[in-house]
Amino acid sequence: MIGHLRGRLLHKKPNSVILDVQGIGYEVCIPLTTFYELPGEGNEVSLNIHTHVREDALLLFGFHTRREKDFFLKLISISGIGPKLAVVILSGARVEELAAAISESNLPRLTAIPGVGRKTAERIILELKSQITAFLLPEQAEAMQKGNVFGALEEDVLSALVNLGYPRPAAEKSLKSVLKSDRCERTFEDVLRNTLQSLSG
Repeated sequence: MIGHLRGRLLHKKPNSVILDVQGIGYEVCIPLTTFYELPGEGNEVSLNIHTHVREDALLLFGFHTRREKDFFLKLISISGIGPKLAVVILSGARVEELAAAISESNLPRLTAIPGVGRKTAERIILELKSQITAFLLPEQAEAMQKGNVFGALEEDVLSALVNLGYPRPAAEKSLKSVLKSDRCERTFEDVLRNTLQSLSG
């Protein structure tokens, strides 16, 4: 598998480059964020590479930073998100902006990216929210930690609600309301029951 390429930039477009590595031209798909960091054609460039193997093709995806590649790998681990859509998502914002949107359950920010519908955005938030801290800027991570009102029990309740088909943002809103009201004991069953009643009300 190819994990890194360094060579002369023969040609670049917003979504792909051709890299000459010792006389072999590699075509590599890239996000816009990587395109903006590229030097002019004819200059040397290094890219972090993900090799995607299909039955009918072998595709290379390149990234300016390791963080971009790592975020890309997180995205393609989600069911229904292939490498091409993952590149589109990365083209929609910088990694730290996407991470912030996920940590804040900001559906409008994610669905503003072409090709990302509401269900896909909800799936991204559900799958990555607990893994996103490493991609935030230090000040973002600190703010998220201070603003996180959910402990392990509450996260279990949210997971159960999402599995029942409720959108996470709506579930979070109802859960916060239930927690503020102090109308239930802090057991999984009571919190889940009261939050379901709130969602149905």
